[in-house]
Amino acid sequence: MYSYNKFGSRASTSTSTKKSLSSSQTVTTKSTKLTSSDKAKKDAKGVLQPIDYNNHYIHSGEYATRFIRNVINPLDGYPKLNKLHELKRQQVEKHATKAFGVRCSTDKIVPTLNNWIEKHNLKFDVIMIGALVDNQFILPVLNTLPIYKLCSKPGFLFIWSTTQKIQQLTKLLNNDNFNKKFRRSEELIFLPINDKSPYYPHVANTAEEKSLFEKQQWHCWMCITGTVRRSTDNDLIHCNIDTDLQIESPSTVTKHGRNACPAQIYQVAENFSNSNRRLHIIPSKLGPETHVKLRPGWVVLGPDVLINNFDPETYNDELHAKSVIKYKQNVTGANTSLSAQFLVPQTSEIEDLRPKSPVISPK
Repeated sequence: MYSYNKFGSRASTSTSTKKSLSSSQTVTTKSTKLTSSDKAKKDAKGVLQPIDYNNHYIHSGEYATRFIRNVINPLDGYPKLNKLHELKRQQVEKHATKAFGVRCSTDKIVPTLNNWIEKHNLKFDVIMIGALVDNQFILPVLNTLPIYKLCSKPGFLFIWSTTQKIQQLTKLLNNDNFNKKFRRSEELIFLPINDKSPYYPHVANTAEEKSLFEKQQWHCWMCITGTVRRSTDNDLIHCNIDTDLQIESPSTVTKHGRNACPAQIYQVAENFSNSNRRLHIIPSKLGPETHVKLRPGWVVLGPDVLINNFDPETYNDELHAKSVIKYKQNVTGANTSLSAQFLVPQTSEIEDLRPKSPVISPK
């Protein structure tokens, strides 16, 4: 059995290489399990060589995600961050509206949203479009969404795509509904643990000739409309609480199918934005293996929603009862108007614990 370097070539066994290996600092992960042969090599050389996980996958088929520590509990070892997440979760649950669902066929989505805007003047601060299903990218529907009227200003848009649909997503965000109104701010990546995961994008990897490396990640672009500054608008956003990379936890895998959107993705949106009006649009049917689970604090709209309990007036009453209302003055030319912001109040303990942008001292 030969050993290989990170470039896939056979490792040199020269004296100089041995000296460099013995003097280099090696790092291992908690999840790495040593075989008896590995231990023998370590004892003989006195040093354990770091694993090249790309090369390891080529030879063994094991995914690198298997060796990532703290996948089940990413906050393990970070007590302050763990406490912050718990406090944020309690605040969101305390001030969340009840879970609302809207059962709506694909061809009725745009008329339904236009009706909300025209008759009830409904607006949302956080809007998520799509789910972890490849058939969600329906351009005729997405191109006609009245998103610029539906989203408040400032507001936040989360939109899902597979790696293969990135170019279509770019084209979508350049049309009249999105262009010059939303700017791309962050990219969130969701990574399934392996190809047995219910979230693994098998449809995206179908080809006449299957390649050695497959694109298994999901992309979620976060776009902002309006002006939001992380240093001053802490009543609207709390940055740096979650990472841009979310890895599927093995504890969420069930034998009964999958949810359209994992709970940890909802939590990222809730932790980032302190706004209380949240809408999730699922444009098409998902299939029998994918379920739409309603979530408190969200209005979920789609063809496969089972509980159809949304009423604009009831929702408005819930918002006023659960939120702290702040009025913002908007100036458009010679016109001045007030817009209401429905916010989740934050405690002093959360403010003390949350990561903040560094203060730049004046020169």
